[in-house]
Amino acid sequence: MAGTSPPPGTWLSWHSRVPEIRQSSGFTLVEVLFALGLAVTVVGIALPLMDDRVDELRTAGAARYLAARVTSARIEALKRSASVGVRFEPGTPDSGIRTYLDGNGNGIRTGDIQRVVDPPLSPFERLADTFAGVRFELMAGVPDVDGATDGRLDGIRVGTARILTLSPDGTSSSGTLYLHGRRVQYAVRVLGGTARTRVLRYDPGGRKWISR
Repeated sequence: MAGTSPPPGTWLSWHSRVPEIRQSSGFTLVEVLFALGLAVTVVGIALPLMDDRVDELRTAGAARYLAARVTSARIEALKRSASVGVRFEPGTPDSGIRTYLDGNGNGIRTGDIQRVVDPPLSPFERLADTFAGVRFELMAGVPDVDGATDGRLDGIRVGTARILTLSPDGTSSSGTLYLHGRRVQYAVRVLGGTARTRVLRYDPGGRKWISR
């Protein structure tokens, strides 16, 4: 009650315990440093794992995107009753693609592209603009889909002109596109007879290509 004094000795007894209560509710310097060290260790383990996962998603996404672009070009060739070519450009960081239409009925040719006889159907697309860190390349020491290890690191194996041609009869030229992320290796295989695509991932543990 207001105005009522505490029993003798109560205030002194409670007041003398305040430092003890405050001291017991805090942390020592050793405990704080241990907690900080633990947090840094956890973050240090988690960041590389997250980076590897992002690299995997980007490279897989780029492979599936390229497979979809080939399918789209096939549909365009059927619709226009004319050959459509997908030209792949190597380079770091300028790996990219562009689609062209056969303007004179003799196929997609580099000279006709330069003279704009075979006009572009799409702007040049840099892979890095959508899939950061991904480029056309076969990593050193990784065998190609056919099992060869001849040291060729070029990631565009669809002919010397680097043009994949989709014909109006539904077929295409064949080849394989190798996509390299920071640590991950993917490939897009194009089957000439049907123009179908397959996305593959290289398993370094088993040293083999796995269909994805």
